[in-house]
Amino acid sequence: MFQLFHSIFGREEKHGRYPESLIEAAIERTVDSTDPRIRVLPGYRKLLRAPVLHAIDHVSNLIDNIPPALPADRNHYNDSTHLSMMFASVRHMQEVFIQDDALNQLRDSPPENFGQQVVALLLVKLDEKKIMGMDIVGDMLRRDIAQVAVNFSIPRLVDPAALEEETRRQLKRRAFDYLLSLALSRISEVQHERTHLDHQRDLLRRKLRTLKYGGWDFDGLNQNNPAPAELQAELDRIEKELAAIGANDNLLRTHLDLTSEVLANAEQHFWAEDVLLHLDRMNIQRDPSDKSAREIKLQELHDARGRRLVMLLVSIPLDELPRREDFVTAAKRYLG
Repeated sequence: MFQLFHSIFGREEKHGRYPESLIEAAIERTVDSTDPRIRVLPGYRKLLRAPVLHAIDHVSNLIDNIPPALPADRNHYNDSTHLSMMFASVRHMQEVFIQDDALNQLRDSPPENFGQQVVALLLVKLDEKKIMGMDIVGDMLRRDIAQVAVNFSIPRLVDPAALEEETRRQLKRRAFDYLLSLALSRISEVQHERTHLDHQRDLLRRKLRTLKYGGWDFDGLNQNNPAPAELQAELDRIEKELAAIGANDNLLRTHLDLTSEVLANAEQHFWAEDVLLHLDRMNIQRDPSDKSAREIKLQELHDARGRRLVMLLVSIPLDELPRREDFVTAAKRYLG
């Protein structure tokens, strides 16, 4: 089985000029990530080639269009409206960073593996809430004024690396894999009349859940997930059970068509939109003409299931970050 926790995006690919090795690997990864039994269908590679190329183009454009990494350090915090609206303080920002497992693993690796900076994608959830607040109307302070407060929650880092180029490469892999997980989700949701297919649906859902545990997602990233080797072993067990069940050509053709549809229409399933906000320093929405309004342009990830996440590429200085305190040390300090 194709190793699903290895990246298909190498360092040599260029937009519109992908090496044949990348295209072939992406096609095989697509089949392995959805239903490997598709390989019994004649011409499956030819049928998947155009949708796979379209999906690669889409995720490459999506990631390449993310603005350059923003310095996320003490000096830039006060000058950056993006950082100050997402984090209550420099300390809050640093606390979020040091809780990231992947970032800490990078810090624990040999020094020659990274420099003083680490680049990662920061994801946050944007919520708008109607509240009753205070405001100055004319020359008078009035209470119970209807306002809209913007809140940024559940911040987390994705794909930290020593170089921005490497982070973007990993993000392209993640975005492509996420499209494949959406295709697998579509397959697992297809309703069939024959009751003996219930076990197949259960296996496909187990596979989707396993891939999400392995990080094939932008939403709901978990800390302390099982090791890739454990997840790969679980996927291998699932694939053996699916192979033992077998399937008819009509069912596999449906799975192939569903996969092709998601990849051929990748921009309808997973995309980015610009968001323009006008916020004061309390993250209250203001009229653009208001003197207290700060104009802030963001990029927000969307998928067809309605999930939305603001994304910001950041460059993090490692020498400014304290070490994450382990549970035992924290307990000893608390107990005195």
